[in-house]
Amino acid sequence: MLVVVTSLQVVSCSDFLDEQPETKLIEEEVFGDEEKLTLMISGLYTQWRETRQDRSMLYLSLGTDEVKQGGQQILENSDQAALDKYNGALSAPNTTVTGEWSKRAKIIAPAAKGVFYAPNDKLKAEAAFLRAAVNFELVQFWGPIPIVDVEDMKYGRQPITAVYPFIIRDLEFAAEHLPATQEDKKMPAKGAAQALLGKIYMYAPEDSGVRDYQKAMEYFDMVIPNYTLIPNYADLFNTTLDQNSSEVIYAFQFRNQDNDNNMVQHHAGSRPVADLDGNTYFGGYDLALPTRYYYEDVWEGLDGDTRKEASLRTDFTLPDGRVPGPSWTGQADELEAHTRKFEDIRTQGQQNFWYSGGLIYYLRLADILLLKAECLNELGNTAEAVNLVNSTVRARAFGGTLSAEEAWPTGMSQEEFRSQIMDERMRELGFEGWRRMDLIRTGNFVSYIQDRNPWANEEGTIQEFHKYWPIPDTEIRLNEYINPEDQNPGY
Repeated sequence: MLVVVTSLQVVSCSDFLDEQPETKLIEEEVFGDEEKLTLMISGLYTQWRETRQDRSMLYLSLGTDEVKQGGQQILENSDQAALDKYNGALSAPNTTVTGEWSKRAKIIAPAAKGVFYAPNDKLKAEAAFLRAAVNFELVQFWGPIPIVDVEDMKYGRQPITAVYPFIIRDLEFAAEHLPATQEDKKMPAKGAAQALLGKIYMYAPEDSGVRDYQKAMEYFDMVIPNYTLIPNYADLFNTTLDQNSSEVIYAFQFRNQDNDNNMVQHHAGSRPVADLDGNTYFGGYDLALPTRYYYEDVWEGLDGDTRKEASLRTDFTLPDGRVPGPSWTGQADELEAHTRKFEDIRTQGQQNFWYSGGLIYYLRLADILLLKAECLNELGNTAEAVNLVNSTVRARAFGGTLSAEEAWPTGMSQEEFRSQIMDERMRELGFEGWRRMDLIRTGNFVSYIQDRNPWANEEGTIQEFHKYWPIPDTEIRLNEYINPEDQNPGY
């Protein structure tokens, strides 16, 4: 795997061993300087932010029952279209998948060196958290990966039974040594490591030997008392407010200024709006749109749920009163529901929507509360799970209190809860990047996508092996430890 692995090598394995003393001396000169190492780790966090910038943030959600590509986007790029179609173009040469692999792979080796050379526990914890978070994404999207550890390198793809414990060790160290708060919001605090540990124990596949709902809940219980839900759901996405609120455990920090802008709205907004006025904050080019299930079916009977209006735009009337019509593409979905979560009203009339710069959430309290409720349900405490959801996430969604019709019944069965919580996570966390992983860990990947994603349904080729993306062919060609026969099954 990782071309990043080869950055820890010098020519060949034997040459690497022969040259190690000189290489180590050079690295010690570079990494032994605490100021330089601090700057390097900070820069790696900026690189990680790039995985949520531009199209990349939306690639995390495409091809699910929640998000699908717009009709014009499907026509323009077969590699990108394959993320929804699950057809033959989703293969080792796919440039879209390769790009996402590369953005993450290039972070791992420097992060590993940061862990090794860090002169104090805080810096080491920051590097360890980053290595763990990126490894978690790699193993979730691509399956077995090398273990990049300066002290114990394991070249080639390692079994997930080894990868997940390695990630856990990094996060345990981070949870112990990260501070409770960070002045620089780019850097994670203790709660982020604890929350991610809880996620690992839930998202690790059963055959990893790691999944453990009791341990996950224990970590969630460490996190929950230190954060609070903000009263108004819509305020989470209001860029005129301080988005680093009491609910945020970790967020990718963006501003509506060049280089720090996230650019996501450019791809998530509506083309007809963009055609009328490029400085209208909800314009864009329809890369990722809500599926009908997300913008319609999941809200049936929930007229009082404030999250629908806050999450979905259905009115495309410009602030000056103009009403856009169909664009030159003739694609009707360009005026169907769009996500509002990346809109940045600060750009209105001032800057192109490309300069959208709201925070991109990675971990927030509502997600952790819903996950704890899942743990309770899986451990046989369904009534307690229902009460937790009703009293927190759903209460906020319905303005603070729930009517009898809006509250989930405490007599719900365990299986009913499993179904309902998946819809609730969609309503709460739509377009925030967790849906694909949620579908895989709950065993709903093929059935929900086949039924609810129109492009996957039309193609009819999605299979269970598609839960992993293919290892890029460039990696197979360049990495002597990854051979064609090491490719993920099905590709």
